[in-house]
Amino acid sequence: MDRFNAMRVFTRIVELGGFAKAADSLQLPRASVTILIKQLEAHLGVQLLQRTTRQISLTLDGAAYYPRCVRLLADLEETEAVFSAARHNPKGLLRVDMPAGVGRLIVIPALPQFTARYPLIELEIGLNDRPVDLIREGVDCVLRGGSSLDDSLVARPLVMLDQVTCASPGYLQRHGTPQCLADLEGHEMVEYVSSHSGKRFGLEFVVDGQIQPINLPKHVAVNSADGYLAACEAGYGLVQTPYYHVARQLKEGNLVEVLREVPPPGMPLAALYPPHRQLSRRVRVFVDWMVELCAQPGNGFVKEHSGR
Repeated sequence: MDRFNAMRVFTRIVELGGFAKAADSLQLPRASVTILIKQLEAHLGVQLLQRTTRQISLTLDGAAYYPRCVRLLADLEETEAVFSAARHNPKGLLRVDMPAGVGRLIVIPALPQFTARYPLIELEIGLNDRPVDLIREGVDCVLRGGSSLDDSLVARPLVMLDQVTCASPGYLQRHGTPQCLADLEGHEMVEYVSSHSGKRFGLEFVVDGQIQPINLPKHVAVNSADGYLAACEAGYGLVQTPYYHVARQLKEGNLVEVLREVPPPGMPLAALYPPHRQLSRRVRVFVDWMVELCAQPGNGFVKEHSGR
């Protein structure tokens, strides 16, 4: 029995929640996965996984064994990278998750830079506005905006996203264009609702260095970034969103920025990954590349002529 291979299979079963998913992920026959786990349990003399017809769960021994496996496998990967060509030309599968807008509008268009530099890395990119469970879903790294981040993950700040307040031309024709916060009386907003926590978000403005929240009446609330903008374009009120998400609509005149003198607070964007992945060469080079991308002029994350 190849113990390291068996440990890799075991950790992937835990992360993905099933034998079949682990087999597909590792491109192994499902029978081989079952045999390896049986051999590993026989070698250790304990049962690691509790199997039922509906789910797989860790036994107490399995729960104690899992984090040790994760650390050993990460150490093995890093040790091999130090003494192999992988140190300079890392290879293998890298699973990354990011907000749909960030991926579609900025990261994926720039991705040829990364794949040209690291041609042996295979990327699997998830585009989600929902938080993902990195361990359970087998994700190596995520990009996330906002200040509420998971303390159990390593976070590397990337950039402070410019945000804008905007509305459709039709809405502004009906309600007028606000020139200051006092002009917001009689206006409406589109409310954003977190699909994960259910938290509702109104508007926020930076006034004399302080954040001033303002809630306006609404007819529509949505729980996705694309739906949020669609409701704004349909004329349902003011929205606040990262600049990159509306750069095209602003340029084409489908949306109009308002209240530039009292902008929304910036939104921090960070790369997050589990502590056991911080030694992974694949994760490290991808995060380093994201830092480079965020520092490039005209990267789309900040407003043009913003003075930054």
